[in-house]
Amino acid sequence: MKLLLPLAIFAILCGCKASGTAAPAVAAKAARDPMTIEAQPHLQRMLKIGEPATKSVRGSLRVAGRVEADETRIARISAPLSGRITELEVSEGQIVRRGQVIAAIRSTELADTQFTYLKAFSQRQLAERAVARAKQLLGAGVIGEAELQRREAEFTQSTAEVNSIHDQLRVLGMTEEEISEIEKTRRVNSNMKIHATIDGIVMEKIFTIGQMAQSSETMFVLADLSTVWLVADVPEQAASGLEPGKTVEAEIASMPGHTIQGKLSFVSAIVSPATRTVRARMNLPNPHRRYKPSMLATITVQDSAERERVVPVTAIVRENNQDHVFIQTAANSFALRRVTIGAEFGGDRVLEDGVRPGEHVVLDGAFHLNNQRRLLAVQGQ
Repeated sequence: MKLLLPLAIFAILCGCKASGTAAPAVAAKAARDPMTIEAQPHLQRMLKIGEPATKSVRGSLRVAGRVEADETRIARISAPLSGRITELEVSEGQIVRRGQVIAAIRSTELADTQFTYLKAFSQRQLAERAVARAKQLLGAGVIGEAELQRREAEFTQSTAEVNSIHDQLRVLGMTEEEISEIEKTRRVNSNMKIHATIDGIVMEKIFTIGQMAQSSETMFVLADLSTVWLVADVPEQAASGLEPGKTVEAEIASMPGHTIQGKLSFVSAIVSPATRTVRARMNLPNPHRRYKPSMLATITVQDSAERERVVPVTAIVRENNQDHVFIQTAANSFALRRVTIGAEFGGDRVLEDGVRPGEHVVLDGAFHLNNQRRLLAVQGQ
């Protein structure tokens, strides 16, 4: 009994000493930071390490667009007076020249105006001859000065009336040659010729032969397509940086591989209340009429270049829906740190925050390094 008691006390003391040495080891093992890793030599050879680069980057905005006719090069040909359409000389898609006859209208209103003009024209001729006769009689002493002045006043009045009706005929669409023909033949013509007012293409032909056209009613829409518009309706939340002069690239859906380059010529000063968009456009030369109104396009508006710190996309690790990079903390030690990442430019991402100047990051191989870190965390090492 005396021998067993010292042995028991010795065993208890030895047990306490053993447990005291094991506890710190377990604590040290549990205290390892799961966001850090020491890369083994075979893994280090897969890594590319360096500082974030500073590059000139250019933002862009990509929106749907379309080709439209230049509104400043569109002419709407209206009926100058009411009448029945007797001739249609052109069809949709046809190219016309300025001054070319494109239709004809028969109108009693035109005949009445021509008849009034002929009456006024004849009255002016009579008044002109009366003035000439009065000058001869005045010289012979047959009439007085007052009679000459009266006849001169009548001639002035008739001239003003002729000029007024002449202007009416011009407004109705008659040319000087047609009016001169009426003066020579003394015959009215109820047929009115409609002429093209610009060089262009017939975009719309609204009437057919035999229809009645009312005064000022549009008969044709002509467009000069030698220059067209490339138009985009930009959402208002993305339109703050738009301004004339911004660089534009566009692709036409029907012309794969064909890129158009230019600059914005117009940005609307208002937001459309119906669509909440801002209208922007560029002028597009179209000498061969390759670009046709209503063609669909994809338009990319380029921002001005700015200097930014960037890292390659291979440096970025996604953890818990957040962006991270590996920071080098020692020769072969790395820590995963959360960062703020911006837009992508040609395989690089803008580094907005999270890496201090002078710090080195894993530029390539971060994926493999992170897989090893996660494996060690699962194994509890």
